[in-house]
Amino acid sequence: MELHFYWASLGILAVWRVSHLLAIESGPWDLVARLRQSAGAGFWGTLLGCLNCVSLWVAAPFAWWIGEQWKERLLLWLSFSGAAILLERVTARESETLPSAYVEDQEGEHVLRQK
Repeated sequence: MELHFYWASLGILAVWRVSHLLAIESGPWDLVARLRQSAGAGFWGTLLGCLNCVSLWVAAPFAWWIGEQWKERLLLWLSFSGAAILLERVTARESETLPSAYVEDQEGEHVLRQK
């Protein structure tokens, strides 16, 4: 059940690399961009357009391969995905990071506030 730092590091980097390729990059000869475009706006298109979503599914086979028991594989699956998301946030350029969805309530729409 001992997981070596080497294999954990390789798993994290591999999940991040494959996820980044599938969700953000064009790939060689624009193959990945064409794959995302052909996926359309449905489930697969939405999945391929979100690095967080892609990393969750890319991490599963890596966790299965590196882990030895089912508990370890489950934890590695979530850990690899989380680490890939964190790595993406650390390495993303300012222009690549999407702004958070923030909506402010209008002043007159509060139930408890009366004039």
